[in-house]
Amino acid sequence: MRRLWLIFAQTVTVCLGVLFLVSTLRPQWLPERDAPSGGTAALSASGRPAPNAAAGQAIVSYAPAVARAAPSVVNVYTRKHVDVPLIPLPPDPGLQQLLRSLPGFTQRQNSTSLGSGVIVRADGYILTNNHVIESADAIEVSLKDGRQATAKLVGADPESDLAVLKVDLDKLPTIVFDPEQSVRVGDVVLAIGNPFGVGQTTTQGIVSALGRNRLGINTYEDFIQTDAAINPGNSGGALIDTQGRLVGINTAIYSETGGSLGIGFAIPSGPAHQILDQIIEHGRVQRGWLGLEPQDITPDLARAFRLKDDRGAIVARVFPRGPAARAGLQVGDILQSLDGQPVRDSFDLLNRLAPMKAGSTAHLGVLRGGKALALDVTVGVRPAVRRPSH
Repeated sequence: MRRLWLIFAQTVTVCLGVLFLVSTLRPQWLPERDAPSGGTAALSASGRPAPNAAAGQAIVSYAPAVARAAPSVVNVYTRKHVDVPLIPLPPDPGLQQLLRSLPGFTQRQNSTSLGSGVIVRADGYILTNNHVIESADAIEVSLKDGRQATAKLVGADPESDLAVLKVDLDKLPTIVFDPEQSVRVGDVVLAIGNPFGVGQTTTQGIVSALGRNRLGINTYEDFIQTDAAINPGNSGGALIDTQGRLVGINTAIYSETGGSLGIGFAIPSGPAHQILDQIIEHGRVQRGWLGLEPQDITPDLARAFRLKDDRGAIVARVFPRGPAARAGLQVGDILQSLDGQPVRDSFDLLNRLAPMKAGSTAHLGVLRGGKALALDVTVGVRPAVRRPSH
């Protein structure tokens, strides 16, 4: 037994010695090992683990993605005339209006603002935010290659805060949309824009959340939330993935100081592309509309109507001669389903109605006076929101 133990010990010692020599002098002879769970695995260009990357290798630069997308991000400069009071106005709105109408009380001045935009088509179409160009008398864009041009407003959609511009330039660099729309919470993203007018700037972060709504920013909200720094001037710029593909249009920030606090919002590229196509084709966005005003069901309303939960939307208003009125919907009706799928709340109802075409039929499950009803409504076109005059 002692002899066998000595043979075993000598064999192990020789094997360890050979392994040490090989690992020192010829490490390439050894098989590759998977990265440990706490280590840094290599990433593909999309920010996901790369299938063929060596263990321990990691992305150290996003320069290729930025080089691919940055030329298509433009600076947007707007100019408009505003009437500035010569003396402070009183707090009363009626008195303010009266004083503004008096000759010589106000002085017309030029006001300028800045933002960003993204070239989305080689024939000159640019996607930006509506609030960047709203009420502008003149719009100028500046490209990364130094070219400048006057932009024409093709159309705007205040309810999603998107607008489309057009410039007459050739050889325009265009951004590539993410065809899969597969952005996930935790994916690395880059925000490109012109913050504070300092020039084109790129910031990096991750996708913090998806489907953010009820922020009171737009009528239709389905935001990507990111901690990539977005500051004034970034509005209308590009939020890209690590392949340089457009995943969102930077739109707003949550801030008490005016600067980035790590909570920024972008409109997803999928809905933005649909709105772009509609504005180019029709000059405006045509959304499905039932001619009613939905309201969320609060816990108090749920108790008052003796509902089991607060899912659904209650009809707070029916517009005369609208689709809902013609179908017999009434104030107080509770909309529980649309085309066989449950309605979660008023935002869910509006977002699902929006892509429905005019003339199609919406099948509604309605609760009225404790009784379930099935009503069919012919979808209309949502009236356009009037842009403020200037």
